[in-house]
Amino acid sequence: MKTRLNCPCGEHLTGANEDELVDIVRKHLTENHPGHDYSRDEILFIAY
Repeated sequence: MKTRLNCPCGEHLTGANEDELVDIVRKHLTENHPGHDYSRDEILFIAY
């Protein structure tokens, strides 16, 4: 299960599980990188 992702902006994002991580990443993208929308699969591809 992947629960961490390092955004290229330097932010380190962590979730308790993959669903939470995807939610956290999407919120981060909306707030900090408007226009950058990624699918669940794309987010999990770069997560670890």
